[in-house]
Amino acid sequence: MQTIQHPELQETVYYEKMPNGLDVYVLPKEGFQKTYATFSTRYGSIDNHFKVAKGEDTQVPDGVAHFLEHKMFEEPTGDIFATFANQGASANAFTSFDRTVYLFTATEQIDANIETLVNFVQNPYFTDENVEKEKGIIGQEIKMYQDNPDWRVYFGVIEAMFGIHPVHIDIAGTIESIGTITKETLYTCYNTFYHPSNMLLFVVGGVNAEDVIELVRANQAKKDYGQQGEIDRIFAEEPTAVHLKRKVTHLPVSLPKCLFGFKEKNILELGAEQLRRDLVIKLMLDIMLGSSTPLYQQLYDEKLISDGFGFEFNSGKNYAFSIIGGDTPDPDLLIQRIRDAVEAMKTTGFNQAHFERARKKKIGGYLRMLNSPEAIANEFTNYKFRDCDLFEILPVYESITLEEVNESLRNHFDWEQLAISIVESPSQSNS
Repeated sequence: MQTIQHPELQETVYYEKMPNGLDVYVLPKEGFQKTYATFSTRYGSIDNHFKVAKGEDTQVPDGVAHFLEHKMFEEPTGDIFATFANQGASANAFTSFDRTVYLFTATEQIDANIETLVNFVQNPYFTDENVEKEKGIIGQEIKMYQDNPDWRVYFGVIEAMFGIHPVHIDIAGTIESIGTITKETLYTCYNTFYHPSNMLLFVVGGVNAEDVIELVRANQAKKDYGQQGEIDRIFAEEPTAVHLKRKVTHLPVSLPKCLFGFKEKNILELGAEQLRRDLVIKLMLDIMLGSSTPLYQQLYDEKLISDGFGFEFNSGKNYAFSIIGGDTPDPDLLIQRIRDAVEAMKTTGFNQAHFERARKKKIGGYLRMLNSPEAIANEFTNYKFRDCDLFEILPVYESITLEEVNESLRNHFDWEQLAISIVESPSQSNS
C-alpha cells in the first residue's frame, strides 16, 4: 500500500494497484460519519468505436454505455438497490461522456456495502428478455429528455459545435440506436471496459485505509481475470470549424433559452497541460462573466439575463468547448452585448485586482469542496481518468498568471468558433 501525502491540504491518500489491475484509492476523513464510495470505469458515451490491443475494430450503437449502467443494477436475485437499502446505504450511478460511475453513501455497514458495490458491478446479468424490456424504459427516458427545453438547448449547442466527434450524441443514444442493442453488444462492451485494469475504486470518509484495501484485496483474489491489452479508442477526425453556426429548436417555453459557446481549436492531450489550460479558461470566464462582474450586473439590470445565467468549460479526449447563457427575452441582443464587452476587454486586458480576487474565489471554492466526501469522490475519479490529480489543483491555481488569463481571453473568444443554440416557442420565432 502506497501513502500519498498532501501536507498543504492536510490530506493523505492511500493507494494500491491490485494484481488484476484495479486501482484502489482511500481517503480517510477523521471525524466524518458518512462514507462515500465510487466504483468507476473509464467508459462513457463517446467510446463507441474501439479495439483491444491488436484485435478487430468494434463499432457499437450510440447509448450502450448508458444502457449498460441501467442493466448492471439487475441481478438474478432481484434489484440491487434493495440490498443497499437493507444495509443502510443509498446507491446510484451515472454515465457521462467519458466515464460510468456506480456509488453509494452510508454511515453504517461500510464493509458490506463496499463488497456489494464491487460484486454487483463485477457480476453482469444480461438476457435477451431483460435487454428488450430495458429498451422500453430507456426509450421513455429519451422521449422525456427530448421534451425537456433545458436538455435540448444544452445538447443543441454541442450538436452545433461538433458534427463528427461522438460528444455531440446524446448520452442515452436515440430510440433507433438503442433498438439495435443486444445482450451480445452489452457483453462485448462490458468485457472490454469493465475489466479491473480500466476501473478505479475510491472510498472517502470515516474509514481505515488498511482495512478497506485488505477487504478489496480479499474480494478480488476470489475472482479470475485474465490480462487485457490496452484499449484503443478510435475517433474520426473532427473539423476545427463548428458544425452549425445556429440551431433553433421549437418547444413550448415562456421565455427563449439561449446557450452559445466556443469550440476550442487547440486540442490537447489528457494530462497536466490540458488541466492547466482548463483551469485558466474557467478562471477567465469567471472574471469576465461571473455574478460579481459589472457585465453580469449590466445584463441583469437590462433584464437580458436572470439568476439562472451561467457558463462552463468542458474538455476530454479530442474535444474542448465552453457553454454560456440561460433564459433571455432576446438571444441575439444578449450575444451582441457580451461580444461588445469581450472585445473591449481584449483591448485593455483584465487588471491584477480582478484577477487576484477571482483566483482567490476559485481557490476558496476548491478548499470548501474538500470538506464534501461526495464532491471529492466524484471529482477525484474525473481527474484521474484525465491523467491528472485532484489534489494537484491548488499549486496550479497558485501558479497561474494574469498574462495567461488575458491570453485565454483573446484566444478562446474566437467568433469564428461560435455556435448558438436557441429553444423557443413557435410564436417567439423570428429565425
